[in-house]
Amino acid sequence: MAAAKDVPEPAGRGRSAKGEQTRARLIAAARTLLAGGMGERFTTRNVASLSGVSHGMCHYHFQDRTDLVLAVVTDIRPEWILPLEEAVAAPGPFAERADRVVALLSRPEGAELSHLHSALHWHALHDPRVREALEKEYRRWRDCFIALFQVLADERGGRVDPRLLGEAVAAAVDGLAAVESLGAGVDPGPVLRTLIRTLAAGA
Repeated sequence: MAAAKDVPEPAGRGRSAKGEQTRARLIAAARTLLAGGMGERFTTRNVASLSGVSHGMCHYHFQDRTDLVLAVVTDIRPEWILPLEEAVAAPGPFAERADRVVALLSRPEGAELSHLHSALHWHALHDPRVREALEKEYRRWRDCFIALFQVLADERGGRVDPRLLGEAVAAAVDGLAAVESLGAGVDPGPVLRTLIRTLAAGA
């Protein structure tokens, strides 16, 4: 897109379809740079260049590179948090919901998403705004496991601590993800299934 055509929209009218497309292109370019491990090259100027948008238009949509990182945090939510929320919220007893969760978490994480998570963690270490946003996302993600065990608590008349069990499984999933990222060849499905069943049986 030529720079001459990158004219900011009038304030107060909301984003036009063209504005949404431009924003989406900038976020896609930000994802590409972050997933490519190019932290030193992650600037608004390079994101604008990769997306074919003028630098001025990039700053019209995003104040700085932190805003771009925050947009990526939100953009990947449908790829890891929303499916888990849906798996837990769908009808069925605890055992069925747990099986859906295990099946979902047993799928290999795509390389891009894995690299994005690593890049976002790096930015969280150096930027408090990113850290706060990422903490909120992980809290929402952990809440899925607490909600899963809340179903078990309801089935057993409240004799289960869903938060303790949910946090335990969430921590185990984090650990398995770290092991998988190193190529250790651990199959998470059987491990998670055994853990959840054992915790449920002993609760």
